[in-house]
Amino acid sequence: MATLSHIADRTIRPAATRITTEEEALAAARTVADAIAARASERDVERLLPHAEMDLLSQSGLLGISVPADYGGADISNGVLAEVTAILSEADSSIGQIPQNHFYILEALRTDGSEEQKRYFFGRALIGDRFGNALSEVGTRTVGDYATRIVPDGPGFRINGRKFYSTGVIFADWITVFALDTDDNLTMSFVPRGTEGVKIIDDWDGFGQRTTGSGTTVLQNVYVKADAVVAHHRGFERPSTIGSVGQIIHAGVDLGIARAAFRETVDFVRTKARPWMNAGVEKASEDPLTVARLGNVAIRIEAAAALLERAGRKVDIAQINTTQDTVLEATLSVAAAKVLTTEVALEATNTLFELAGTGSTRIRLNLDRHWRNARTHTLHDPVRWKYHVVGDYYLNDRLPPRNGAL
Repeated sequence: MATLSHIADRTIRPAATRITTEEEALAAARTVADAIAARASERDVERLLPHAEMDLLSQSGLLGISVPADYGGADISNGVLAEVTAILSEADSSIGQIPQNHFYILEALRTDGSEEQKRYFFGRALIGDRFGNALSEVGTRTVGDYATRIVPDGPGFRINGRKFYSTGVIFADWITVFALDTDDNLTMSFVPRGTEGVKIIDDWDGFGQRTTGSGTTVLQNVYVKADAVVAHHRGFERPSTIGSVGQIIHAGVDLGIARAAFRETVDFVRTKARPWMNAGVEKASEDPLTVARLGNVAIRIEAAAALLERAGRKVDIAQINTTQDTVLEATLSVAAAKVLTTEVALEATNTLFELAGTGSTRIRLNLDRHWRNARTHTLHDPVRWKYHVVGDYYLNDRLPPRNGAL
């Protein structure tokens, strides 16, 4: 294999902080969250893309926290990775979602990359480089089908295709392109930003998660070196934790949204809402039905966080000892966590308006962004199929399918 020599075309940034412990990772996440929270509503209203905030995230060292210890990383647990995501997402769920693909890509690299690829690209993550996603397409039969192709060209390859939902690609130093090879196997290629033939279109117009940069990536005869291509399909031909890692981070995003909505609800009920006229109390915060409803949401959020932590431990075990049984345990547990975080995100964001009342719907408050973000992000993959996968295993002994959504 030729020596990796790709250098991303990016603005020079200060070197990232090197995080070495889980405590440091959580502290860094809280620091970044404090910095990005103040203008989160403004960015949503004006659709201001968070370029400066993403640079801050790079410099914080958080983008390297999942790098294995053998390659210089902190190799934090998956429960902490999910909690870091939740902390960022509570402050701004668009920013919390952007590195989801980054961490998925690092897990796919850990699973199927060559030693040379791991050393190089893990090293890039540790200095703050960002890996963006060019995976999903529109117009194919299902979300699991791809029209983008990679074909041999001399010592390397050429890629042609069109991607949508390219989360974070606008901010990426490396565009990670998923394409089918001549044998219809799925590959993952690392393409430096600025490569000839890559066109990034900022056309994401979803009503939620408005600043994730999830637009279109056009690939026109893009050249990629052979040593930057990973046989991604191999990660799904045997038990692996690729899907579990990707999904537990998505669950962390939803948990963060639920926490943000709950916080807004508490503040509004305490300071602005009025009690219902038949409640017989002076303040909305003393309305027994309001108190009970809020308590129910709080309990559900706590349960979701606990299940996410438990699922993280099972993914940790499966990464260390990767067998069909350990991966099955991780898959089922993460599926359960994703279902619960999805449901509590939607419940918490609906409850915000239910308890805060009509005054909370005023446009200038922009509280609806929490519901819009929850509704948009939870459409990423249908939880109805997670119920099916879990039930089908227990009833019919059918193993879950191997893909990035489980």
